[in-house]
Amino acid sequence: MTRFQQGRPSSRLTRPSIAAAAAIAVTAGVVAAAPDAKSEETAPKLSLIAASTSVTLDSWKEDPGVYLDLGTYLTSENGAFEFKVNRKSYKDPVVIKQILQDGKKTRTRTLPAGLVKDFTGLPDFTRITLKDAAGSKVLERTEAFCPNNASGRVRPDAPANSKYPQSCPTNPFTLGSVWGVENGWASNTYSAYYSRPVELAPGTYTAEINVTEKYRDLFGIADKPQTVKVVVRERSWEDDASGSARSSAKTTASGHAAHAEHGGHADPGVHAQHGAPAGTPPAPGAETSGAGPSFNAGHGPYPAAPPALPWALKRKSLGRLAATAAEVGDGPGQTDGSRQAPAARPNAQRPTGKASVPDVPKPDLRSLPAYGITVSDGYEEEPGKDYLAFSANVWNAGPAKLVVDGFRSPGKEVMDAYQYFYDADGKQVGYTPTGGMEWDPRPGHEHWHFLDFASYRLLTADKKETVRSGKEAFCLANTDAVDYTVKNADWHPDNTDLSTACGEQNSISVREVLDVGSGDTYTQDLPGQSFDITDLPNGTYYIQVLANPENRLKETDHGNNSALRKVVLGGEKGARTVTVPPHHLVDAN
Repeated sequence: MTRFQQGRPSSRLTRPSIAAAAAIAVTAGVVAAAPDAKSEETAPKLSLIAASTSVTLDSWKEDPGVYLDLGTYLTSENGAFEFKVNRKSYKDPVVIKQILQDGKKTRTRTLPAGLVKDFTGLPDFTRITLKDAAGSKVLERTEAFCPNNASGRVRPDAPANSKYPQSCPTNPFTLGSVWGVENGWASNTYSAYYSRPVELAPGTYTAEINVTEKYRDLFGIADKPQTVKVVVRERSWEDDASGSARSSAKTTASGHAAHAEHGGHADPGVHAQHGAPAGTPPAPGAETSGAGPSFNAGHGPYPAAPPALPWALKRKSLGRLAATAAEVGDGPGQTDGSRQAPAARPNAQRPTGKASVPDVPKPDLRSLPAYGITVSDGYEEEPGKDYLAFSANVWNAGPAKLVVDGFRSPGKEVMDAYQYFYDADGKQVGYTPTGGMEWDPRPGHEHWHFLDFASYRLLTADKKETVRSGKEAFCLANTDAVDYTVKNADWHPDNTDLSTACGEQNSISVREVLDVGSGDTYTQDLPGQSFDITDLPNGTYYIQVLANPENRLKETDHGNNSALRKVVLGGEKGARTVTVPPHHLVDAN
């Protein structure tokens, strides 16, 4: 796998029009009454609404199954529907607290223990019942709800932007998250790629959607189910191979458009087709997220929530923002979604003056234990060998972002890299040389790598190194929201994908940033990255993820840069196996 699990060309080839209609309906057609200013209620008023009375879902002949994106939304009035979700360590369970605003005062409500077990959202939040044209029940199931699936305002005087992150994290080693439906906003209840597709014969159905009783009681939501007509139509990949959706996907891919919400922030399958032959149908999600097939190859394997807006609408909004920025001198307007915010742009020239490391807040790089651990034979450049592949993440616990700029001298293949430091007001107050950056021309990379950011080692049972991964150079991107509850966490990081973070072959300078609270996941699935275990004896080993191995980067604490994950190798050559014991309470291989 690359950044995402292989997805399927489901109903989402036509989802832009459906989702756009839903978003417009929510924004323009469902206007709730403004809350009574004299009300003494401090808890938000929540309602389940349907943006449309009918939706059309596509089932593909080559791979039947539809995702139940039924256009239902949870609205929040009289305050935001906000949560803080975290765990003290991997030995402790996940705890969820509701944050309530009473004027200028904030109070916290601890919710029942065990309500959530991870950070992907509120489990079993909605119940969906589907009946066929004859009135017979063909499906009943519950789905999770990520409050961060913000879709837009439901009244004109609501805040212009939601302050909450744009997805719920899926990394199994997430430590903390913030969820919320902004006051006067609506969030899609569709659990997207966390959900399972449903095989339905073409035809007409009736769906009833309601919030499950435990959440209605917990949050005071009215028992008002929504009814939606569902039309399932059958389509074929071959019929759509040269259609407008495919052309559109190719256009956005060739434009290096950023995928929607990377970090965890995008659709599955977007990059799963890295290396696919010409003529392969576009990866699911490319036509809604604007993602191409290879720009983030190697980054984290887990999908996140759907984009806050379908890509067509998001691109328009980015275009308007870019035009506005151009008018005020912030830079050229671009409409492909790849425009970098000022904080993400590299300096125009390398620093001058004496290098210094001032006494200001600095980043704190920390490693997460390895996950997504698998064995394969011949996946790398030498068929017949056995390899151990895995995903690894290094994140920034703050309190300051990591900022590294690379500068190219004419004729040189390696950029000189510098780490920058900022005071409490965001003013640059120092810098120090910190190695270099090199261009990686291999397919699936094709971007600038910062050297010696992390290293991966396979240790024996007595913690002695036995194999080292060849992967030590990286393009930094905020692919995963690891802990948005730490001080100065940025809930809306800029560099969330490689097309905006890692430069072009002809770049004269590049800025790579790791924001507070975010981490960068790499999946060891390209040549030179995985561990060659062909000749290793069976037994217990540890995968070590080591951040900042040469201590070239200046940070708050160098003592938390290593993380170990226990694995047990078995089998025989050509058929090796790996067993991955739980890491305390985290049982994810």
